Amino acid sequence: MRLSGNLSLYLGRQFLKNVGLICGILVSIIFLVDFIELLRRAGDKENITIGLVVQMTLMRLPDLTQKLLPFMALFGGMLTFFRLSKTSELTIIRAAGVSVWQFLLPSLVIAFLTGAFVLTVFNPLAATMEAHFEQLEAKYLEQRSNLLQLSSKDLWLRQVDPDGLSVIHARGALNQGIDLTEVIIFKYDRDEQFTSRIEADRARLRDGYWDLTDVLMTSPDQPGTVLDTMRLDTSLTVNQIQESFASPKTISFWELPQFINTLEEAGFSAVRHRLYWHSLLAAPVLLAAMVLVAATFSLRAQRQGRTGLLVMAGIATGFVFYFFTDIVYALGMSGGLPVQLAAWTPAATIALFGLSMMFHLEDG
Repeated sequence: MRLSGNLSLYLGRQFLKNVGLICGILVSIIFLVDFIELLRRAGDKENITIGLVVQMTLMRLPDLTQKLLPFMALFGGMLTFFRLSKTSELTIIRAAGVSVWQFLLPSLVIAFLTGAFVLTVFNPLAATMEAHFEQLEAKYLEQRSNLLQLSSKDLWLRQVDPDGLSVIHARGALNQGIDLTEVIIFKYDRDEQFTSRIEADRARLRDGYWDLTDVLMTSPDQPGTVLDTMRLDTSLTVNQIQESFASPKTISFWELPQFINTLEEAGFSAVRHRLYWHSLLAAPVLLAAMVLVAATFSLRAQRQGRTGLLVMAGIATGFVFYFFTDIVYALGMSGGLPVQLAAWTPAATIALFGLSMMFHLEDG
């Protein structure tokens, strides 16, 4: 029997309603938990009000919601199929000759389209708000400023010196930021008054200092001095430089490819950003796969009568998937797996698991 349009709409509405309910519960929980955590961090800081903490929590909420979407699809799908089973609606639908694949189709389509909406519309909003949150976090909680700014042609670094600060401009970087080319360094005293300018063909980051070659040093009161090499003390490390790049979650899906190209052209690794971009691409498939897993445990509960045990098994599967994803992403970050493979493996694995279990349940 072919699934009618009215029945498809009804099943789709039930799925959306239950996913919305789960979404509301989880978002409320993460808002409360994150608010308490930020309140704890702000306890010993000055000039931080409750209103600012609430604002920061709201700014972070879209990104956290985005991370929990697979669980929302899983728990929302399980709740939908349990309710339909409890009211015997699924029994009637199956007795009318509708296969499991047909009555799952509305939920699968909605999950996939929701993933596409999050990818193209919600993610840019979440990225903008997360970027604003990180700015507030750096200013009020960590009391630091960004070390690095990167454009398509230039690299800017800011380092604090014992007697002031230095602003470093470079045309490019090599070896993941260890070597800078065509370097200009502007030095300022503690009152932020300009004291000198240093030009160098290359600057290499050593342990605790920059090793400059082919140096021209000038200052307002002295003539220029040419040096073959020069040592400039620094507290910066390679990790600090690389971590100062905008995190992937603060850049929208549409802007990430250009940012990745800019990073690689500047001589830095873009593995973290490329992995995140591919994981966003896999999101629609992942949400649909979670619906299959939800159906696996819900329909088995209907037939076998062990509802509580299978609910716990479904929840446990969600958490196993979460830890499995972290492990695979770590392998991708370390170079143990190709980036594309690491990003798509969790979605593909959960999809294959759901499909195999559904084939076993329906045809086994």
